[in-house]
Amino acid sequence: MAKVGDIIVGLDIGTTKTAAVVGEVSADGVDITGVGESRSRGLRKGVVVNIESTVLAIREAVERAGNVAGVQIATVYAGIAGSHVRGVNSHGIVSIAGREVSDEDVERVLDQARRIPMPLDRQVVHVLPQDYIVDSQDGVREPVGMSGVRLEARAHLITAAVTSVQNVTKCAERCGLHVADLVLEPLASAEAVLTEDEKEIGVAVVDIGGGTTDVIVFVDGAVVLTAVLPMGGMNLTTDIATGLRTPT
Repeated sequence: MAKVGDIIVGLDIGTTKTAAVVGEVSADGVDITGVGESRSRGLRKGVVVNIESTVLAIREAVERAGNVAGVQIATVYAGIAGSHVRGVNSHGIVSIAGREVSDEDVERVLDQARRIPMPLDRQVVHVLPQDYIVDSQDGVREPVGMSGVRLEARAHLITAAVTSVQNVTKCAERCGLHVADLVLEPLASAEAVLTEDEKEIGVAVVDIGGGTTDVIVFVDGAVVLTAVLPMGGMNLTTDIATGLRTPT
């Protein structure tokens, strides 16, 4: 858990640009103290295809952000996207034997929800709870302290290709950075622009990037759908350049 005064750095490795943002945790949230960008040449449709070019882009963006903020950056939270990302809804059930639901029970039921059959080349990046069911009472947002016999959880799982996740981490580590965690980019975008009321009403966030378009849908305050489409602004730019017979 971040404390007041801690420095947090986000890293967005995109198809057309790589961006780093430095924030300092305050009592009211996070104050942005530095931003750095660089041109990205090592990705295609959100997936790393050239390690060296990606490393250079990360190093340049992080150095610029660190210089603006006046800090030495060593740890980052890296965004992940790309056409390899998949979202699927899942369900978990555990027994609580007639006692009160504890934090450990919530962890157990979410762990059950994440245990879905998947190929060896994929991994779960996020487990996003939708709601809980205590015995026959559904729609529970916070089950801790409630009494029951059976606890169920509905969750949205974000899965990604193992090699793509490893390549993002490897590129950051070759810049001397430690990746504290990976964050689905459309989820981060939604946290930045949506209010809690909008999530409750139901809303879709569509983030059109250079090589991909990220989509995330909220219903009743919970994520029900995520998708990363392998097309973005560069598709339109390339079509125009082709039609006009001019470089992009």
